[in-house]
Amino acid sequence: MGAPVLAYENLGLIQGTGWLFRRLDLFVGERDRLALIGRNGAGKTTLLKCLAGLIDPDEGRRTIKPGLKVVLLEQDPPIARFETLRDFALSGTDAPAAHAVEAIATQIGLDLDRPATTASGGERRRAAIARALGQEPQVLLLDEPTNHLDLAGIEWLEDWLSRFAGAFIVISHDRTFLKRLTRSSLWLDRGTLRRAEIGYGGFDAWTEKVYEEEARAAEKLDAKLKLELHWLQRGVTARRRRNQGRLAKLHEMRAARAAMLGPAGAAKLALENDQVKTKMVIEAEKVSKSFGDRTIIKDFSLRIQRGDRIGLVGANGTGKSTLLKLLTGEIEPDEGKVTRARTLTGVMIDQQRRLLDPDKKVRDILADGGDWIEVRGQKKHVQGYLKEFLFDPGVVDTKIGALSGGERSRLLLAREFARRSNLLVLDEPTNDLDLETLDLLQEVIADYDGTVLIVSHDRDFLDRTVTITLGLDGSGRVDIVAGGYEDWERKRRPNETKASAKGTAAADTAPPPRPRTKLSYKDQRDYDLLPQRIEALEAEIARDENILSDPDLYRRDPERFAQLTAAIDKARAERDAAEERWLELAEMAESLAG
Repeated sequence: MGAPVLAYENLGLIQGTGWLFRRLDLFVGERDRLALIGRNGAGKTTLLKCLAGLIDPDEGRRTIKPGLKVVLLEQDPPIARFETLRDFALSGTDAPAAHAVEAIATQIGLDLDRPATTASGGERRRAAIARALGQEPQVLLLDEPTNHLDLAGIEWLEDWLSRFAGAFIVISHDRTFLKRLTRSSLWLDRGTLRRAEIGYGGFDAWTEKVYEEEARAAEKLDAKLKLELHWLQRGVTARRRRNQGRLAKLHEMRAARAAMLGPAGAAKLALENDQVKTKMVIEAEKVSKSFGDRTIIKDFSLRIQRGDRIGLVGANGTGKSTLLKLLTGEIEPDEGKVTRARTLTGVMIDQQRRLLDPDKKVRDILADGGDWIEVRGQKKHVQGYLKEFLFDPGVVDTKIGALSGGERSRLLLAREFARRSNLLVLDEPTNDLDLETLDLLQEVIADYDGTVLIVSHDRDFLDRTVTITLGLDGSGRVDIVAGGYEDWERKRRPNETKASAKGTAAADTAPPPRPRTKLSYKDQRDYDLLPQRIEALEAEIARDENILSDPDLYRRDPERFAQLTAAIDKARAERDAAEERWLELAEMAESLAG
């Protein structure tokens, strides 16, 4: 890396009665792509504000290249106090040029004359993006940039950042976004900052190594102190391992549901055996819904069973909220009917986390001021239950107003998951959550014994969570896909559609093939052996990325650095090809078995 364009040395900041962080050294090169990762409350947003020069720390020295333009995209800028989104975007002494803001607004589909007070979360986020990018930054500090953005907006921002000539640091819960864009990682953990020259794709392997080293060091501590300092790290490590097993189970559930789904965009409703009838919780039959002249949902049919995890995806305005309301009974269809099990009891967790009273204590929210909480019929001590949701039990008497936005979100999840229910509705549940809380949320959803409906733009979260994806494109059609976001995305890719059409044309002129009843010898061998090869490649990638995490390697041995970088790229390409091949074979095996 060349000379840094922005740096902080020995950075320290006091918050409350103690140091939020201290003795942090941070250097930003002119083309850095940095992921800033840490638990809610660790100080990530505060650190960005220090870098932007908006907060004066208690210790440290900030150096910046003369004339460097540093821009912070805040998570919650004060937009509501302006009359229109245009007024916000063009406000202040550092306001961007009007033509620059208008050009970006056009690209992302934003009406700048929209009144700020009635603008949606997605519109406000787009206005903040237009303002930040319109300032033509050389260093861009991004605090949860994908919050409230739909898929089209996220993909546009990914494309813009991939072409950005400057440096950026990003805080995000969106794993797919981080994997695609970042090249280095900053880990803010318990008041210290670590850096590794690996993108988010290698972050888990790196942190596992750090935790293992800490665990070995902790052997020298007495048992009580070890318990106090390391229960959370051990829980995180074990959770990640358990989630690998849950992913395997998820794929089995998707395969079972695929067998019950008909052609793309339709569902088999002729399954009338007693077991299926007993498990049915919601059944939609030829449902249509219009508003004025616009058809939102057309001829939609699906039987949702107990235990299904349904993901609803699509750009804003395509009808996700309408479909969700139809399924839950909040609105009625114009045509067709929706039948729900009489015993259905739902809990909805939406984005209204600000409604938590800031003057109340954590204990008040969870246990009405007491020491015990009833969790789906089972009594638990409130402090023990807090630990299950990654809180230090000592926060039990902390006021809500002292919690970060992400911690409030986590507290709301803890409260709602305690309620008795057999239907869980999650509306953008990943906003404001840190990555470890997302791991926890995946675990809780996987263990939930009811049915889950999830509206989300978080692609990785959907891939790890749902058994069926309902994809909406705004035409009224709803694609029904057994699998997650990637399965839906693969289905709608134009090149795959063309390839499929070519295959169909060739089939029309070729003699009909003999029906196959099982995989060929080579296909079966690949199907059996590829998982081991994928695992070996992942281990190679993690090993080489760990070596690259040595910040002195490039200076000490640039040839070795180049060799490792090339080896990682090659291994990733081979792993991706192996995964694609195995998925094709898995689909073949399922169709032959059916």
